[in-house]
Amino acid sequence: MCRSPLHDFIHGLPKCEHHVHLEGCLTPELLFQLAEKNKIALPDPATHPAYESVDTLNARYAEFTSLDDFLDFYFRAMSVLLHESDFADLAWAYFQKAHADGVHHAEVFFDPQVHHDRGVAYETLVSGVLTGCQRAEKELGLSTRLIPCFVRHLPLESATRLYDQVLASNHFEDGVLHGLGWSSTEVGPPKDMFREIYASAATKGIQLTAHAGEEGDSSYISTALELGARRIDHGIRLVEDAELMARVAREGILLTVCPLSNVRLRCVESLEQLPIRKFLDAGVKFSINSDDPAYFEGYILDNYCAVQEAFQLSVEEWRTISENSVDESWIDDARKVELRRRIDEHVQKHAAIV
Repeated sequence: MCRSPLHDFIHGLPKCEHHVHLEGCLTPELLFQLAEKNKIALPDPATHPAYESVDTLNARYAEFTSLDDFLDFYFRAMSVLLHESDFADLAWAYFQKAHADGVHHAEVFFDPQVHHDRGVAYETLVSGVLTGCQRAEKELGLSTRLIPCFVRHLPLESATRLYDQVLASNHFEDGVLHGLGWSSTEVGPPKDMFREIYASAATKGIQLTAHAGEEGDSSYISTALELGARRIDHGIRLVEDAELMARVAREGILLTVCPLSNVRLRCVESLEQLPIRKFLDAGVKFSINSDDPAYFEGYILDNYCAVQEAFQLSVEEWRTISENSVDESWIDDARKVELRRRIDEHVQKHAAIV
């Protein structure tokens, strides 16, 4: 909990989360539970001491040296996810925590390619996650959206197979899926490796987003926009290019910023180095998100509190962030009106502390 006088206001502020990876919600506790349940051998602590216990794994997560260091643990942990119920339980665990943090709408990433390579069918994965989403909507009143991510560390052929499978499933037409993204290793693979897939998706009216400008420089952002992305995940390196930043502000492109993740993965040395204030001053729209909360010890409220501690934002600045988050969510106009009304009511309730 932050020490700010605005903490109660921040906690209750209606939030939209646009950048959270389902697999990044696999806590060490759940990892060990599912490993035992599914009879999956975790790495031998004799050679991998981090896996000695829940506590040692949590401690290792606090010491990531880079994005790729984190990804090594992230993809290894997925081995315990085998059954539809595993994915449903994982999704439900996230939604409960998000709801407690004040999330009203959540757009969730997941990585079908990686699970396919482990022998887990696409249908098993999607069915399990969808079960979690439907439960969250029914029991918690959340609206949800699902976004499969292509991963940049696997060959392009793997992404092409997934894209063909997704199209054949009719999941976009049925409203099961709501967009496409890309993630994983940023620096190294070609910046435009999904050019043909994104061009095809754009012709079909599919919403597009992309991880860019996390470790890679601002040219990764401009390339993602060139390929048709209308949302940028992370995007903190945007401040390196004034002209590009002006364009992003002018076109209303949302950045899905993940403050604690950026610090944990050494993209910045401290929260104060994040361009939060610069984005606000330049009119750049952004939302605040948790990314992989099980690995970075911070769900969305933790990220909101960390930003408040670092930048001492006002109620009106938080209103702007929240309203922009709603406006750029992939939901219908009626839901946007409802969420904006809730934000306005919450702000008015706390008007005395402006």
